[in-house]
Amino acid sequence: MGTRKIKLADGTIAHYINVDGKNKFHNWDSAALIPQGNKRAAEYYLFGIKYTKEQWEDLKKDGNGVPFYKTAAGKAAGARV
Repeated sequence: MGTRKIKLADGTIAHYINVDGKNKFHNWDSAALIPQGNKRAAEYYLFGIKYTKEQWEDLKKDGNGVPFYKTAAGKAAGARV
């Protein structure tokens, strides 16, 4: 279930993921859809849900996926670093 990238003849770049047999725009690293290679018109999606660039950046900063020893709770619990 990895992210795939496709580049169309008009220069459009799309990153997508297959979820339950359906392709949905998705990219954690950058814009999921760049129409005709125009980065200013880039669109940000996570699992098919469209976000503004600011919302997308906030979701990335959310901290999901950070190991327990890099969180405040992990350090408070006495985890060795």
